Amino acid sequence: MLEFVTEPFGFGFMQNALAAGLLTVVAASLVGTWVVMRGLTFITDALAHGVLPGIAVAFVLGGNLLVGAAVSAAVMIAGVSLASARSRLGEDAAIGLLFVGMLALGVVIISRRGAYAGDLTTILFGDPLGVTPGHLRTAAIACLVTVVVTVLLYRPFLALSFSRAKAQVLGLRPGLAHIAMLALVAVVVVTSFRTIGTMLVFAFLVAPPATAALVSRRVPVMMAVSVLVGGAAVVAGLLISYHYATATAATIAGLTVSTFFVVLAVRDTAARLIAHRHAARTRAAAH
Repeated sequence: MLEFVTEPFGFGFMQNALAAGLLTVVAASLVGTWVVMRGLTFITDALAHGVLPGIAVAFVLGGNLLVGAAVSAAVMIAGVSLASARSRLGEDAAIGLLFVGMLALGVVIISRRGAYAGDLTTILFGDPLGVTPGHLRTAAIACLVTVVVTVLLYRPFLALSFSRAKAQVLGLRPGLAHIAMLALVAVVVVTSFRTIGTMLVFAFLVAPPATAALVSRRVPVMMAVSVLVGGAAVVAGLLISYHYATATAATIAGLTVSTFFVVLAVRDTAARLIAHRHAARTRAAAH
């Protein structure tokens, strides 16, 4: 049993995949907690897909993929703000339109290359086993930036999560806090697409924090539980993919989502048992 766990991580590429995954989990858990608390999952999903055109252009032209993704993320955020402010469309409609449009544009650009299927698969679903020391440095910087910004803007983020009006009254500038939060989401998406892919990074941003929300109410505890859940999924996913030859990124993402439903079922079952015992004690006391 011990060899089942230790053997895979004796290889350098598995160590790099593990380190990159854990760094991504920390950054995604911190940002994802705010995303779940504020109900921003739709725009987060859209942003994860909206970086595809920038990555595609950089990929085709042989440029820096991170720069391309960052530019595309900035266009996505600006487009959502502009469309929702200058038209009668609600923000959800603007997000939906840009989501589909940016994803379609990215696929069209990549399809101009001969190796369309392979290129698109790598960008959409990542390649954790191909992580290099350079990718690790990028992930570490993104993680550090996320931690620092979360600490510095903890109070504005917290107030904004409960009430935009209250944040305004407290002088915490909710508009800037909202933009900063979206920027953090973009940082996680842009710097982690090599590890988990643009399609599956959404699972890292939502599933572990959502699972943590089932068992905790305080924000720091939610973040800590989210990191533990995501970290466990990374380790287990790498082991499963190594021993059973499954798609690594998809296995990890699937485990994060599965964990949510397992915890939900356990919590609800425990709540029903407690309620049943309480009712039984009440009936016994009545007699």
